[in-house]
Amino acid sequence: MDPGPVMRRTILMSVVGFLLLVADPVAAGEVAVSDLVADGASFAGIEVTVVGELIGDYGARRDGWTWTQLNGDSYAFAPVADGGGLRGSNIGIGVRMPSELAEGLDAPGRYRTVGPIVELTGVWRYHDPVRQGETYLDVTALVVVSAGRQLHEPPGWSVYGVGILLLIIAGVVMWHYAHRRDAVS
Repeated sequence: MDPGPVMRRTILMSVVGFLLLVADPVAAGEVAVSDLVADGASFAGIEVTVVGELIGDYGARRDGWTWTQLNGDSYAFAPVADGGGLRGSNIGIGVRMPSELAEGLDAPGRYRTVGPIVELTGVWRYHDPVRQGETYLDVTALVVVSAGRQLHEPPGWSVYGVGILLLIIAGVVMWHYAHRRDAVS
């Protein structure tokens, strides 16, 4: 019995819709880096958006991908040298993006340098079997929120003062030692 063209079309559209649902990752929206680190399994295979500072280095590979690190902790948004407070440890995730997305980015963050603050959208790969169990964000879109910049730390005059005082004390001790040695000889 032929189900008819309307029924065939309905079945075909249902199958196509189901396949699109299965093939396309579910979008979770914006997620904190700390949530990905704390409960990565619950976001496995889901498209997420995270905001943070690119740090470390851009590891461009011959296969057209660039690997780096994204920190999403308080230091990414308020570095201590800019007056931000000490609030726990660094929290970051691995990031893999097409090399063309990494082209033209400011230098990644490191000591005395704030890397670009970016919004990354991609699929969260949790213990990816294709990459020997690596966990990372497979980036599909990148938006620069703010450019990277140099940090300028004021001189630590109290540290310099203590250093000079210690040099003076060492000089006095050496003078006293040499003077006593010469007196005994």
